[in-house]
Amino acid sequence: MFIEAPELSSHAGLRHAFFTREGGVSQELYASLNGGLGSGDDPAHVRENRRRMTAELGLAPENLVSLYQVHSAECVIVEAPFAERPRADAMATRVPGLGLGILTADCGPILFADPGNRVIGAAHAGWKGALTGVIEATLAAMEGLGADRAATVAVLGPTIGPSAYEVGPEFRERFEAAEPGNARYFAASPERATHSLFDLPAYIVARLERAGIGEVANAGLCTYSDPDRFFSYRRTTHRGEADYGRLVSAIALIPDAL
Repeated sequence: MFIEAPELSSHAGLRHAFFTREGGVSQELYASLNGGLGSGDDPAHVRENRRRMTAELGLAPENLVSLYQVHSAECVIVEAPFAERPRADAMATRVPGLGLGILTADCGPILFADPGNRVIGAAHAGWKGALTGVIEATLAAMEGLGADRAATVAVLGPTIGPSAYEVGPEFRERFEAAEPGNARYFAASPERATHSLFDLPAYIVARLERAGIGEVANAGLCTYSDPDRFFSYRRTTHRGEADYGRLVSAIALIPDAL
């Protein structure tokens, strides 16, 4: 049902999960643990799936918070469950018992924690958010809550891998215009001479490391190539399917941890 990262699970004051698509009640395209509030799935099924996720995390069902994600570099501070989901792509909190939930289906879910200072964060890092600074915005928000980036752990969960992420020349040009060294994240496409394969996980990890985070880890799991465990927007597009489920990656501070 979910994957844990040893870099986070080794800290007693945290709970986290990179949930797979297994263990839920949704049907057909959304089978089975779809957490996407914005998907075309039966809302009752999504609510039950998210309830199951909170049960695994030891949280109240209403305390799994998520965003209206827009591929931005915006990070919000979370002090209580939202009445309405803000348009943003990252969150930070120091409030115990709140689960910060990021939804993905190929983009990179990043969970952050400074266990000693009791501050956590979560970010949705697609290519646009990663390029425009969602990682750095998350760290700045965490530091505003008392975190130390040198003491922070960041883990990248299941993300589309480079062998499945073909992009056009204008995509590559945008990255190289931002920083010429970004050419190293691209390889020639075996299918089309004008296209490239983009290594989104390597780019995200490099941005995390360059930001001065104390410990960075990559789960090394490709959403596209593992249909039994992961939803994938690109795989859905290639198959001509009408919609897709969303994976949830979540982190919380344990309320009674000192």
